[in-house]
Amino acid sequence: MTALLLRLAAPLQSWGTRSRFTRRATDRTPSKSAVIGLLAAAEGIRRTESIEHLLDLTFAVRTEQPGQVERDFQTAARPGERTPVSVSTRHYLSDAVFLASVEGHTGLLEGLLEAVRRPHFPLFLGRRSCPPVGPVAVGLRDATALGALGVEPWRASLAVQRAHRDAQVELPVAADCTADTADAELVRDQPVAHGFDPAHRQWEWRSVQRSYVTVTNPAFRGITAPPADTHDPMDVL
Repeated sequence: MTALLLRLAAPLQSWGTRSRFTRRATDRTPSKSAVIGLLAAAEGIRRTESIEHLLDLTFAVRTEQPGQVERDFQTAARPGERTPVSVSTRHYLSDAVFLASVEGHTGLLEGLLEAVRRPHFPLFLGRRSCPPVGPVAVGLRDATALGALGVEPWRASLAVQRAHRDAQVELPVAADCTADTADAELVRDQPVAHGFDPAHRQWEWRSVQRSYVTVTNPAFRGITAPPADTHDPMDVL
């Protein structure tokens, strides 16, 4: 199988699988439905059209840098009126970076890679107010979705890499798995054929296994922590 890697980085991202009404939450990692939606937008597929050819893709995501959750309080009012007609709380991930991987047939992923490089519709990370920073497409790998994330170099920002003083770093991974996998979790973000239709949005449940992978820190230059101060003023006594 072949895996397509996508680097998801932006000042703000929002991946809401539990957003309802006036409270718009965000998950700490990208949802499968949002990444599939990003690929569909790159191909030029409208929300009312079928995405059946993308439903069998296997999904995995690695957290390069977790960022932090930010809250935004928003109000909206009609022109000329002071009383707001809408009050909502929206949450975002600030300064986060993820490496997403989708696994499928080589021909399909080659087309998706070209589509992401030259998207038909603008790409965004969860919400329209969250455009990505830098190239999204990383490339194709001859591996499974999870296997590719186990060997891919760390793609956090250079500042974060330099701040990490060790030669290796342990990164959390969430990947599709079978329902009988040990420690599997259920997440409701599996898209369906016409699930992005604004008139009737739909999602199914999928099983996810969380683990960690250890990769090399490319910014490591052999710098170690300074030796501990062993001076003891009581030695003279």
